[in-house]
Amino acid sequence: MDGGRRAVFLDRDGTLIHDRHYLGDPAGVELLPGAARAVARLASAGFFVVLVTNQSGIGRGYFTEDDYRAVHARLEELLAAGGARLDASYHAPDAEDSGDPDADRKPGAGLFLRAARDHGIDLAASIWIGDRLRDVLAAGRFGGRAILVRGAQTEVAEAEGRGIGIVGSLEEAVGVLLGLR
Repeated sequence: MDGGRRAVFLDRDGTLIHDRHYLGDPAGVELLPGAARAVARLASAGFFVVLVTNQSGIGRGYFTEDDYRAVHARLEELLAAGGARLDASYHAPDAEDSGDPDADRKPGAGLFLRAARDHGIDLAASIWIGDRLRDVLAAGRFGGRAILVRGAQTEVAEAEGRGIGIVGSLEEAVGVLLGLR
């Protein structure tokens, strides 16, 4: 949607919170350093902040939708304590990638397209931030900007080959983004 609002699409595990691998217990939610401050800065700068996360643990039967909602509520609680909030949230419970470019599970674009329809988001003017290539590949499809937060599983060489910026934290990504505006 051209002319809509500008959004930042954030991945959850490894970007906002420590990656606990199939997190189904709210007690395991721990914000990464500076994450709440970074989200608050995005909102203050006028971005619509959207969480988009793959949650294959649901599809694999490791935890339920209710468990996911409890973890998400804890995430929102921790962000609020740091003066931040998410404007919208989407998750894909699919266990495997389907290969469909419009699938909900990232790298598919389904959840981004849904967010754009639901909230009047201009995908070409938006930014994708995550710790894995699959989190940000849709940016290229829509002409948006992609930034990777370096983590244990970040595909650094492939990202560099695609011209995707790599930073050390969400806070650093927001600093780069706001420095470009």
